[in-house]
Amino acid sequence: MASVRKEIMIEASPDDVWAALRDVGALHEPLVPGFVVDTRLEPGARVVTFFNGGVARELIVDRDDAARRLVWSVVAGPLGLSHHNASAQVFPDGPGHSRFVWIADVLPHEVAEPMGELMSAGIAVVKRTLEAAGAPDRLEIRSSRGPLWTLCPFARQTSPGIWVEPS
Repeated sequence: MASVRKEIMIEASPDDVWAALRDVGALHEPLVPGFVVDTRLEPGARVVTFFNGGVARELIVDRDDAARRLVWSVVAGPLGLSHHNASAQVFPDGPGHSRFVWIADVLPHEVAEPMGELMSAGIAVVKRTLEAAGAPDRLEIRSSRGPLWTLCPFARQTSPGIWVEPS
């Protein structure tokens, strides 16, 4: 099993960051606007639509307010995952600052690289959104390989990476 870990410091209080993360039904509004374009709740799960049109059904495994930790599992989606379990957790990192940690365990192993690229783009949107309190003008997803282009069929390719306009 491949494990992908992304971590970033955010200039916002842990309570503010957690408030955005814990709202499982509005992922596309306070946390990752443009990266996620819609979130719909179903009993025990959410259906997430991403910037590239991909749709994933995610079971909500746990939401722990005391630990500021959310755990979910993708059970259907565009990447062909045979296993997915992820968590995001918010830690204090000095006055008015937070550390956002996102970990995903995935199978097959080959999915780890594109998953990591998407997570890097997503966590950058989290930081930008929570620090600037607004959606990004554009999303940049850099990849040295072709499969990300397949995941983003309407993207404009620029050197050295791929630029994706949010819808």
